[in-house]
Amino acid sequence: MWGFLGGQAMFPAAFDYLAPTTLGEALDILAERGDDAKVMAGGQSLIPLLKLRFAQPALVLDIGRLPKLNVVSRHDGRLIIGALVRHVDVERDRTLADNAPIMAEAAHWIADPLVRNRGTLVGSVCHADPAGDWGAVMLALNAELVAKSKAGERVIAAAEFFKDPFTTALKPNEIVTEIRIPIPPGQAGGAYNKLERKVGDFATVAVAVQVEMNGRKVTRAGIGLTSVGPTNIKATEAEKALAGQELTDETIREAARLAASAADPKDDIRGSAAYKKDVVRVFVQRGLHTALGRAQEKRT
Repeated sequence: MWGFLGGQAMFPAAFDYLAPTTLGEALDILAERGDDAKVMAGGQSLIPLLKLRFAQPALVLDIGRLPKLNVVSRHDGRLIIGALVRHVDVERDRTLADNAPIMAEAAHWIADPLVRNRGTLVGSVCHADPAGDWGAVMLALNAELVAKSKAGERVIAAAEFFKDPFTTALKPNEIVTEIRIPIPPGQAGGAYNKLERKVGDFATVAVAVQVEMNGRKVTRAGIGLTSVGPTNIKATEAEKALAGQELTDETIREAARLAASAADPKDDIRGSAAYKKDVVRVFVQRGLHTALGRAQEKRT
């Protein structure tokens, strides 16, 4: 396992490696060594950090052999996505396509086929890269993360999960075993729009939008933003402005303005902060129009 930086070969620092075969065994290990450990599922986020020594854990805990965590299912009005479900599984799963089609749309934007074939949705969310795609989608869908430890289980709302760049509410002794997404009771639609410099690149800006409708009015709106702040951002004020309203050109423009105001991007090689805010505005408008059309298609 090695890489190159500035023409020089880079090797990870030495670490212990354990691959438990049961969840109980994994939680026992984390109870003892959680402060020194990094959990690995598909490895597409962690391995590059190890190669460049941006992460130097004493232990890599590989959960890739744990049973029953690579399943997508429905239960009690929710979609359940196990910790080992890969991006490519999301892209192809009919249950998700029927109940949360925005997820299949977003999965297609993840990196490249090599990464999608190995990387996991839950691992990507827990990596908490502010330029990552899944965080914004989870915020738009009001997802919940189920974290387990020896002490028991707790459920963390996606809106409370992302704390800082690459930092989450997860404790060192916890493993996220699944993500739960509420299934809309009626008509709903969503869209994921991403601006990238080349195929497979991190987002310059990306926006996830989800609306639930009762007739012509919005009962709930979700808007998640990528690459325009230190974490993925939930555009709460824009969501509130849409609740109970019809998706007219005027209400859509106002929601887009509020979402752009929630963004906090920085000038960099991908563009100026002002440019990125305007892309947020345009993408929210575009996403809401698309989401409305998809919700209306479901009604018919």
